[in-house]
Amino acid sequence: MNKFICGNIYLPVRLMPAHKSEMVSQALFGETFRVVDELPGWVKIETEFDGYTGWADRKHMIHYEIPEGMKGFILNKSLECTTDPGSKLVLSPGSEIYEPDFSGKTFKAGDRLYSVIGEFNESFVLPEGQLHETAHRFLNTPYIWGGRSIFGLDCSGFVQLVYKIHGIKIPRDAGRQAEKGEVIGFIKDARPGDLAFFDDERGRIVHVGMIFPGNLIIHSSGYVRIDKLDHQGIFRRDMNDYSHKLRVIKRIDG
Repeated sequence: MNKFICGNIYLPVRLMPAHKSEMVSQALFGETFRVVDELPGWVKIETEFDGYTGWADRKHMIHYEIPEGMKGFILNKSLECTTDPGSKLVLSPGSEIYEPDFSGKTFKAGDRLYSVIGEFNESFVLPEGQLHETAHRFLNTPYIWGGRSIFGLDCSGFVQLVYKIHGIKIPRDAGRQAEKGEVIGFIKDARPGDLAFFDDERGRIVHVGMIFPGNLIIHSSGYVRIDKLDHQGIFRRDMNDYSHKLRVIKRIDG
């Protein structure tokens, strides 16, 4: 089946073909997907980056065909641009652009040409700093179930986005992320950028965050925030209690 480039700032991906169904993920601008099933008014898509599947409203989709050999460049910061006259977009970090022309301040998505507003250089597509430093740039981003952009992030979407910016693919959901990488036995052996996973009373992985310097964790819970981490879990000073129980720490190097 044909693959397409997402032309939406983000495309909601739902569990079922209905607007009342929960949004389980998003396809970001420039990410590629293929259509795997169709119903009246809806298409089931599979995103190429993480193999995630879900339903999208056909009327909501902006998509372009992929010219042969076209390679995406991952944005590491927000980018303001225009396409049609008077039409402005703000692209989230983690979005992908094609054929960037830094001197001409343009890029493509499919056969559509976009013009950049403001500064545009190679720093937009080259990761800077370390994983936890990139994560810190998303501080205070609101929590949205299924979100993986600056407009709202869930816990696994947050860490997936940070890793993507650094060129590392990890799965979409926390449970599958926890299956990857090397187990770190003790918090004292963890380093910034490692992932900490948390379970519920039935042992299911229900939350993930990133190790931050100073025995801290950065995670999306209500909003992207920094809290204390110890061998029991996440301690929230505002609650004076633990909010999540630690299950395992993993190191994923790509």
